[in-house]
Amino acid sequence: MSKTVLLTLGRLPKALEIARSFARAGWRVVVAEPFRWHLTRVSNAVARSYCVTAPSNNANLYLNDLLRVIAAEHVELVVPVSEEALYASALRDQLPAGTGIFTMPQNMLLTLHNKHTFNTTSAALGLDVPETYELGDPRAAELAMTRDYIVKPIFSCSGRGVRYFKAGAALPDLSLLETEIAQERVAGNLFSTFSIVQGGRSRVTVIYRAAVLSGTVAVCFERVEAQPAITDWVERFASATAYSGFLSFDFIVDAAGRAMAIECNPRATSGAHFVHADDLARAIVDAHALTPVRFRQKMLMQQVFPCLTETQKSFFSDKRRFRSNLRHLLSAHDVTWGARDPLPLLTMPFTASQIIARSIAKGESFGEASTFDITWREPVS
Repeated sequence: MSKTVLLTLGRLPKALEIARSFARAGWRVVVAEPFRWHLTRVSNAVARSYCVTAPSNNANLYLNDLLRVIAAEHVELVVPVSEEALYASALRDQLPAGTGIFTMPQNMLLTLHNKHTFNTTSAALGLDVPETYELGDPRAAELAMTRDYIVKPIFSCSGRGVRYFKAGAALPDLSLLETEIAQERVAGNLFSTFSIVQGGRSRVTVIYRAAVLSGTVAVCFERVEAQPAITDWVERFASATAYSGFLSFDFIVDAAGRAMAIECNPRATSGAHFVHADDLARAIVDAHALTPVRFRQKMLMQQVFPCLTETQKSFFSDKRRFRSNLRHLLSAHDVTWGARDPLPLLTMPFTASQIIARSIAKGESFGEASTFDITWREPVS
């Protein structure tokens, strides 16, 4: 009898990637998702999909919904996927005997998701990070006077609330809604990573960069060859924190080759698409395997509908960017397409309609619109 895995989100392509990998490995895949219709619901890799409370709306109801699904489906493993992991991680102490969860405790995830405490934690480990201070700290004003800098909410995701300032520009007023940080804007090349980590040991680390952007979120991405400074940084962090779960970072590599982590995403990212389909689930399930985890041969991947939208938009605004976007659109492999599982791509205009409608109505990027109800809300004191 096959084991059952529960994915705590289904709307994003990385959830589909994980679902397909578990199904190929012989697992029965169940999905819990606040949207009634979503990308993975129509996949033949998914046995059943449950509609649950959106965690940003009511965290307690969301956790209770997940526990009911776990009991009804006799779930052996829970795999949080994206921003909802910050809520789902609170299940660790409530799970029935015999059920595991592939993530760290909630307090650890929040420490890493918080842009300020991630920075101070990494610095304390002797790892390179840019200067970062909370607004209101006198050192933030000193930073703003001397260097280009970025301001963003401490719990920002998908580029929400990120602003760029030149040296000497006055800091914005303190937000009444959420805590924000000022961070040194380091010159260099931007890279992202995705790792599957078991007991402080990275089973695989993908290094990739944006090829086409929707706002600040990549909708077409290119895997790059080894970057020793980045790999060393990730391995040192994972070992020092005894981390287990998905672990992702954004890095700037400066002209001297020094890698500086600008933020952490303690969840899966688009880098998951570059892991071989047969190895993704295996790396999650088998903590002690010595067999190397393989990469896919394809180096350029895209989310075809957002990539198409960005290409069309750039035709009217920036012909040089349009030519680059069009080249990537025509050459990249779509992350949702599967010859044996075609419905997720073919039905995406319908299953993503709620995200598309919000993006248009609110003027949000696709990334912001797709995570609005699963992002962590800073508690009001």
